[in-house]
Amino acid sequence: MIRFLDAKIICLLIVLTPGLVLAQKQVSKPNVIFIYADDLGYGDLGAYGATKIKTPNLDRLSGSGIRFTNAHSSSATCTPSRYALMTGNYPWRVKGTDILSGDAALIIPLDRITLPKLFKNAGYNTAIVGKWHLGLGGGVKKDWSSRVSPGPNETGFDYSFIFPATADRVPTVFMENQRVVALDLNDPIEVDYRNKVGNDPTGKDNPELLKMKASPDHGHNNTIVNGIGRIGFMSGGQSARWVDEEISTTFLTMAKNYMKQNADRAFFLYYPLTEPHVPRMPATMFKGKSGLGYRGDAILQLDWTVGQILDEVEALGIKENTIIVFSSDNGPVLNDGYQDGAITQQNGHLPAGVLRGTKGSIFEAGTRVPFMISGPNIAKGKVSDALIGQIDLLASFSKLLNQNMPVAEAKDSQDLWSTLTGATKTGRKIYVEHSEGLALVKGDWKYIEPNAGVPYRKSTDTETGNSPEPQLYNLAEDIGEKNNLAKKFPDKLKELQKLLQLEKDKK
Repeated sequence: MIRFLDAKIICLLIVLTPGLVLAQKQVSKPNVIFIYADDLGYGDLGAYGATKIKTPNLDRLSGSGIRFTNAHSSSATCTPSRYALMTGNYPWRVKGTDILSGDAALIIPLDRITLPKLFKNAGYNTAIVGKWHLGLGGGVKKDWSSRVSPGPNETGFDYSFIFPATADRVPTVFMENQRVVALDLNDPIEVDYRNKVGNDPTGKDNPELLKMKASPDHGHNNTIVNGIGRIGFMSGGQSARWVDEEISTTFLTMAKNYMKQNADRAFFLYYPLTEPHVPRMPATMFKGKSGLGYRGDAILQLDWTVGQILDEVEALGIKENTIIVFSSDNGPVLNDGYQDGAITQQNGHLPAGVLRGTKGSIFEAGTRVPFMISGPNIAKGKVSDALIGQIDLLASFSKLLNQNMPVAEAKDSQDLWSTLTGATKTGRKIYVEHSEGLALVKGDWKYIEPNAGVPYRKSTDTETGNSPEPQLYNLAEDIGEKNNLAKKFPDKLKELQKLLQLEKDKK
């Protein structure tokens, strides 16, 4: 009798609460949160050897999953790395994927698979909260007073809360589902990257209005917003302009709101942070706390933000069903446009750790970045030296989600899901690194093709790696890339040259 009544009660619950059953079915698929730092270096975190700065929350994430020591962005700068992440294709194959201005048109193809589309096809709700920098609209000229399309929503995100490019570029506004937030339509926005528009003061003409001075010859001396000169000119939109000290917490609030609203169904949250990209103007509670200038303070803010996300996952009761991935879009840079103490207060901190180069370099520091993954069915407390790329997330998640991925559309992405879970120690056989030129890594060996560009960029203190001579390094013995072995090992040089050419010849 009791069993019969129990059965009737269960049947009644199913009839009366179909949403509950549906939610349970959906949440059986793991949520995925991808946290993407901006200009964070290989040596900027405690888990990767930093001793001058403390990053307890990222160290916590590292200990709860797998930390990779040979993981790479596709490129040594931001826009191309984000393009590769979204599309599964090397950006150097496509024109127009260099660093974009704030008024650039969308560069993500709308008729191809993308990372968010992959999740949507698998029944996920998808969102981006944070930096976009992949262009908006169909051209440079835009009506910022209306919805700007196409953009992240058309590339596969159900929800978007972004700023268009970078924090040092205009327009300095937030956009929710591709509409400027808090815009007064009687004060329309105009943006121009060539000619001055409106009457706003500029850093060049009114340096006395700056609360953070620009570095010489960096271009950060155009329209002043919140006491900081930007790249490009902007007029209007006064009520919509952000306050730099509130950018990070604004994104965090929107990310947490999204997580709360979707905790009962499978979701994919792409959370690209602004730290420690310039202008580094962290919230007041972090200023002066690192002893490494505003760049160090921004890293403290980044680490705290990650901790807030980890805590929110636990508070929502979805920790056991949530995969968290953390990485950076390229390597570190100290002097990138503003006098913010990054150099004068470096105090022995090595943002690139043992690696040579910086952001914008073909040396390892340009693309070898922190990469951690944690979650269900992923090994805990492990370190892997497998060669992997962010470009591989598209194919790897297609394996997890049992989704067929059009190989012709994401031809450079490889399924490394077993590597990401720790089931295997094997990674990629070869990988192409990208800056002004190209390099190819195979096993312990790295070949850098000859390049006519400048070998050193004084403005950012960057060893670009450009050289008219071929370069060959054994990374197992010379991780700092100091000893060029091209003449000593001509056969190995030819082997890698041939492999790189084969990659370049792929259509």
